[in-house]
Amino acid sequence: MEAARGWNGYARQEPPSPPERPRLPPGTGSGGDGGRGERPRSEEDNELSLPSLAAAYTSILRALGEDPQRQGLLKTPWRAATAMQFFTKGYQETIADVLNDAIFDEDHDEMVIVKDIDMFSLCEHHLVPFVGKVHIGYLPNKQVLGLSKLARIVEIYSRRLQGKHEIWCLLCALPSQSVQGAGNWGWTVDVEHMCMVMRGVQKMNSKTVTSTMLGVFREDPKTREEFLTLIRS
Repeated sequence: MEAARGWNGYARQEPPSPPERPRLPPGTGSGGDGGRGERPRSEEDNELSLPSLAAAYTSILRALGEDPQRQGLLKTPWRAATAMQFFTKGYQETIADVLNDAIFDEDHDEMVIVKDIDMFSLCEHHLVPFVGKVHIGYLPNKQVLGLSKLARIVEIYSRRLQGKHEIWCLLCALPSQSVQGAGNWGWTVDVEHMCMVMRGVQKMNSKTVTSTMLGVFREDPKTREEFLTLIRS
C-alpha cells in the first residue's frame, strides 16, 4: 500500500503514540498539588515564559501559511500567549488557597447544594474548549464551607488541561481536604465538547454528563435521588 503523502510530497511519518499517562490518585491529577500546597506555576513563571510562548504562536501562524507580520496578526502571538496563560490559570492555585479561613462550625447536617457553576476548560488532546456546568452537593458534619468556595474550586480545576472526564476525578480531592468527616458528596458535570462540535464527528448540541457519588450519596438511593432532583429543578 502506498504511503500517505504530506503537503510537501514526502511520505508522511505518523508520530509514535505517547506512552499512556498513569492515572494518579484523586487530588494529584493535572495540577499536581496533591494537597501539599505546591503550585506548578507562579506569576513569575508566567512572565518568564511569555516570550517563548508568544514565539511558539508565531511559529504556528507561519506553519499555517499565515504572515505574522501582517497588520491583523502583529500582536496576535502575545495576545494568544497571555490568553493561554489565563485559560490555564488553575495551575497557579491550590485547594488550600481557597479553603483558608472558609470552613465554619455550624449545627447543620442538611444537604447543601451549589448548582449551575459555570465551567470553562481545555481538552488536553486538541487544546479546544469544552464548557458546561458543575453541580455539587454534600452533607455537612457540623462544619460547612463558604458557598463561593465551591465555585472557586471548580474554577481552579477547570482552568487546567485535562481529558474530557477528568475534572470529576480532580474534584475528588475536595472531600479529603475540606470539612471534617466530609465523605458524603455528590456532583455532576454537564459539558459540551468543542472537539465533537468543531471537528471529528461535528455533532452540534451533543453533551456529556458525568456524575460521582460518595458515601451516603452512593449508598442511599433516597439521598441520591434528592440530590439529582434538586439540581434538575
